[in-house]
Amino acid sequence: MDQVTVDPRPRPAGIEPGAGQGRPAAARPLLRRAAAPEPDGLIVGVDPASAGWDYTDLAVYRLEPGQQVARLADARERLVLVLEGHAAVQSGDRDFGVVGSRATVFDGPPPPVILISPGQPVRLTAATDALVAVAGAPGGAVHRTALVPPDEIVVEERGSGQTARRVHHLLPPAAEAGRLIAFEVFTPGGNWSSYPPHKHDTEDPPTEARLEEIYFYRFAKPQGFAFQRVYTPDRTIDESLTPGDGDIVLVPAGFHPVGAPAGYDCYYLNVMAGPNRVWNFTLDPDHAWLMDWAVPAPEPAPREATA
Repeated sequence: MDQVTVDPRPRPAGIEPGAGQGRPAAARPLLRRAAAPEPDGLIVGVDPASAGWDYTDLAVYRLEPGQQVARLADARERLVLVLEGHAAVQSGDRDFGVVGSRATVFDGPPPPVILISPGQPVRLTAATDALVAVAGAPGGAVHRTALVPPDEIVVEERGSGQTARRVHHLLPPAAEAGRLIAFEVFTPGGNWSSYPPHKHDTEDPPTEARLEEIYFYRFAKPQGFAFQRVYTPDRTIDESLTPGDGDIVLVPAGFHPVGAPAGYDCYYLNVMAGPNRVWNFTLDPDHAWLMDWAVPAPEPAPREATA
């Protein structure tokens, strides 16, 4: 399904594909800070218009018991994650009941994953204090509404030594979905993840896939922070960011490694989408010698489907 390749060629400078009405990629603000909850509970979010790209959106809410979040039916596939606490979830005539698996993201099991097909509404009602993420992308070839319970989600121990981290495969490329891909990654303080540096900004199957990516961060200690560098081979983008608890980082293009400072265990949710639903990426050749985890063999990318 997936492939990793080392690309020795620099990417030409200029406008990145899908840069949103020709806006230069380097002009985007890549770090979006969390704020106090708005009246609807929103603490941070990004959509294609504000990101300057074509596919991926994410909104994160901190809800009190009884608060609701809703999305009307539209042409977008939705991913609903009750990251902390519990909430009731409904989509049309589907009632998923009250779902949730942990008090905080650091409490162990993956969250339940709810996928909502394009053309279906969704409504969440917090049963307890809850942290909820709702992601979206244009519908793809597969239209599916389903609940994946925590015990069916693959948990992977990836890397070794200072690159050891735990990965929850929430909605991997092998899952039945239209366009969205999602993972959770837990990086111990002092370690690195999204490592070695890799990129997925060029649609060149089966070598590399073009995927817009959003990182949502949490830390076991709220004063924690991470270092994330986002850089293209030609340095059209070259930014070093310090996301804190609740912040979002956008990766429109380029390599994007993450370092967790000593003492600050780091969590992030990755959400990705692009023209095709495969996770093929290219390593930075300067750092490819650090690759110490296996990637499944590639498959040809499917044709893009209209929503």
